[in-house]
Amino acid sequence: MTHDTDLLDAASSLIARCKAKGEMIATAESCTGGLITGTLTGVDGSSSVVDCGFVTYSNEAKHNLIGVGNDLLAEYGAVSEPVARAMCEGALDRAPNATIAVSVTGIAGPGGGTDTKPVGLVHFGCAAKGRDTITTHTVFPGDRHTVRKATVLKAFALIEEMLDRARNQA
Repeated sequence: MTHDTDLLDAASSLIARCKAKGEMIATAESCTGGLITGTLTGVDGSSSVVDCGFVTYSNEAKHNLIGVGNDLLAEYGAVSEPVARAMCEGALDRAPNATIAVSVTGIAGPGGGTDTKPVGLVHFGCAAKGRDTITTHTVFPGDRHTVRKATVLKAFALIEEMLDRARNQA
C-alpha cells in the first residue's frame, strides 16, 4: 500500500515541510497498524523528521505504551475522541524527540461496526509542543484498504494543519 503514488507524494511533501520547520513526528496508530509511520519512512530523508511510531492495536497497548487511561477506554471505548486525544498526547509525552504526534483509532472493517460506531469511523488526534491539541473524526466509505488509505491521508492533513499553528499559541 505504501507504493501508492498519492500516499508517497503526500508523505514527501509533509516531510519537506517538517524539515523546513524543524519538527519531528511521532505516531500512535490503531486501525492503521503502522501504515502512517511506514508511509512516512518510505520517503528518502525521513529519518530527520520521523522520531517513532507506536502501534497500539489493543486497549492494553494503548494503556501500557502511551498511557491511555483504562477509565477512558471503559467509558468511551477505543474508538472515541477522548481516546484519540489521549493517544496523541501520550505519544508526544513518550517520544524522545517528537514535537508533533498524530493518533488514529477507528473501525476499518469489514466487520466491527455498530449503529453508533459504523465501519469507516476514525477518530484523529494531533498534539504538538506549545500548541493546542486538535481532534476530529470522519466516517470514510469503502473497504478496509480504502478506509486505511484515507486515514493516512487525513492524518497527514492534520499534521499539516498543526504545522500552520504557531508554537506557544496557548
